[in-house]
Amino acid sequence: MALIKPFLRDGAFLHDVQNASPGESVLHIWWLGQSGFLLKWRNHFLLFDPYLSDSLTRKYAATDIPHVRMTERVVAPEQLNFVDVATSSHNHTDHLDGETLGPLLNANPDMQLVIPEANRAFVAERLGCDPSWPVGLDDGDAREVGAFRLHGIAAAHEELERDEGGRCRFLGYVAQCGPWTVYHSGDTVHYRGLVERLTPFDVDAAIMPINGSRPERRVAGNLNGSEAAALACAIHAKLAIPCHYEMFAFNTASPDKFVAAAAALEQPVRILQAGERCTLEKSVAGVMTSRSAG
Repeated sequence: MALIKPFLRDGAFLHDVQNASPGESVLHIWWLGQSGFLLKWRNHFLLFDPYLSDSLTRKYAATDIPHVRMTERVVAPEQLNFVDVATSSHNHTDHLDGETLGPLLNANPDMQLVIPEANRAFVAERLGCDPSWPVGLDDGDAREVGAFRLHGIAAAHEELERDEGGRCRFLGYVAQCGPWTVYHSGDTVHYRGLVERLTPFDVDAAIMPINGSRPERRVAGNLNGSEAAALACAIHAKLAIPCHYEMFAFNTASPDKFVAAAAALEQPVRILQAGERCTLEKSVAGVMTSRSAG
């Protein structure tokens, strides 16, 4: 099976990132595949849940759940030598990949990594880092991390799981920078109270999985397309962006149901290719518009 070609990759992708115009009222968002997204505000960079290796494909190659890659890698992590903040929403390898985060940290010695506080020991072991280094959050916590303010939002993948101290093992994050608010759900299904947690943030862009939950996959599930569109509408997100598809052949979904459900709800959406940019702009009056890279 031929791999899906990214919209931009390697040098062309990096050129687009570096030349995307900085500005207080402009936010750029690139999809890196799976749940990985790069945000640029002014000249500050936030990287959500990057998976930029083939570690899972190698790990499961000889098993009955092979992780066959569907889309070519957008960029090598060591080429991203400008990242200020990265996140891991939970401990699954496509959200906490040592083969991505290790080279990324080597290229960005001052980078900060935001994680669920409940996962600190696991993260330190996987990455071989000082356990005190990551910035830990729990549901309801908020921290200033570089130019961004990060809020922890409980995620249910597929249940709300907590450690012995009651801290969430799965999180989403709300990132605020200047006039912008972005919600990255991590891996989650809908649960009671999620809408009430998110609505007060007045989310500009909501990034959510659409691969759904199918027991035969034997992996924890997520929102499906219809559920993701409904959540975006319920929290009055100005734009919804789907993710967690077209990475592994056994655990993917078409965005068609998401698009159809969103259209029925009059919920604005943007479907990105891996390596593609979405640019958001706000007028003086606070009205948001979005456009894709040319």
